[in-house]
Amino acid sequence: MLEIDALTWGLTIGLIVVLLAVDLVLAAVRPHRVGFGEATAWSVFYILVAVGFGVWLTMAHGGGFGTEYFAGYIVEKSLSVDNLFVFVIIMTTFAVPEEHQHKVLTFGIVLALVMRAAFIALGATLLSLFSFMFLLFGLLLIFTAVQLFRHRNEDPDVENNAVVRTARRLLPLSTEYDGGRLFTREAGKRVGTPLLIVLVAIGGIDLLFALDSIPAVFGVTEEPYIVFVANAFALLGLRALFFLVKGLLDRLVYLSTGLALILAFIGVKLILHWLHVDISPSVPEIATPVSLGVIIGVLAIVTVASLLKTRKDPSAKAHPGSLRASKPRSGEQKR
Repeated sequence: MLEIDALTWGLTIGLIVVLLAVDLVLAAVRPHRVGFGEATAWSVFYILVAVGFGVWLTMAHGGGFGTEYFAGYIVEKSLSVDNLFVFVIIMTTFAVPEEHQHKVLTFGIVLALVMRAAFIALGATLLSLFSFMFLLFGLLLIFTAVQLFRHRNEDPDVENNAVVRTARRLLPLSTEYDGGRLFTREAGKRVGTPLLIVLVAIGGIDLLFALDSIPAVFGVTEEPYIVFVANAFALLGLRALFFLVKGLLDRLVYLSTGLALILAFIGVKLILHWLHVDISPSVPEIATPVSLGVIIGVLAIVTVASLLKTRKDPSAKAHPGSLRASKPRSGEQKR
């Protein structure tokens, strides 16, 4: 079992808070259009921070925990790319000005970190008390994988999201952005701007992704510390990655299929672990290095296959996938 003292926890959380604070200050003080060069520099920086942390963890606590960290980080990073698809859809749906997209993404990442920290604490507690939670987590991931594969060529309907609909019903809203403000005044009344709804939409999406990503990373490690840092470092680089690859997302046509395969694989791994622990030690388990190899292999194959597909068929367009069938919009007929 990984032994992490309070000082190490505090320093780790402090590092994450500092990195988040830098993002928040940049977004609030200097709103601007993030160019390719800036996005590349920040993306490289966050990857180096994550890799450096993994090297430290390996040297301080052994190769086994280091492998678990890198496997968890890659799982969360791959799932975060699907987040990017949805962020692009949200930005487009609500016509967020480019100079404010930086701020929206940073606040969205903060919300995601808070939600995932809560789910990590809950998940770790449940797993320590009830071993059958490995079975439930595994079944949840397999169900998610099946749904994602079934609706792999669809986009989530942001406008029909329950959280967004509730916010629209309960809050008085304006139709115009007022700089980067969340609230403004119309006819002497305080009302929310579309930016507020964008944050509500991203928060709701973050909640849904947390429900899948936390069981997924617990499938490669049972250590709450590794689960937390893998999530944190994957999410910290999400803002820069958004601006770096948003023009390439449409080309990853098989990504949702690949993610469905990864989630199903981890779901099976969790169920085998439960069988091994609670039913019979003779039931084989899937080792973490094998999991890491499968995850990297699937991501490599779907990336290459996607690029080859879009090269031969430029009209092919990627979709993030959805956990349920999208409702046809007014005037549209479902295919």
